[in-house]
Amino acid sequence: MKLLLDTCAFLWLAGGRHLSPAASAVVSDPANEVYLSAVSVWEVVSKYRAGKLSLPEAPHQLILTERDLRGVRALPFDEESAFQGRRLPALHRDPFDRMLIAQAIGLGLAIVTPDPLIAQYPVRVVW
Repeated sequence: MKLLLDTCAFLWLAGGRHLSPAASAVVSDPANEVYLSAVSVWEVVSKYRAGKLSLPEAPHQLILTERDLRGVRALPFDEESAFQGRRLPALHRDPFDRMLIAQAIGLGLAIVTPDPLIAQYPVRVVW
């Protein structure tokens, strides 16, 4: 299975917080491909710079270290995903989450997230 980590799911992993049992199982299964989108990187950097997110180290160090440690692959945000986002109904107001949803739909990825609003879209949610 191909999985896209929601920003909060990635930060919880990086911070040692537990995911749900189902999310932990799929993320730790070596048969699955786990991705972190450039959208989440942008969200982390933006919130860190605005003082809305406290991290133990600079975002670029934390993200690169934790991705490597956990075998999480980088996923660029592409033009097709941007076009997919325009077709989404306005059920979720967070622009970062909307981009992740568009990316997951366009690429056929399941999203690992505790956010119940994301489940309103035609995307598989694991939590």
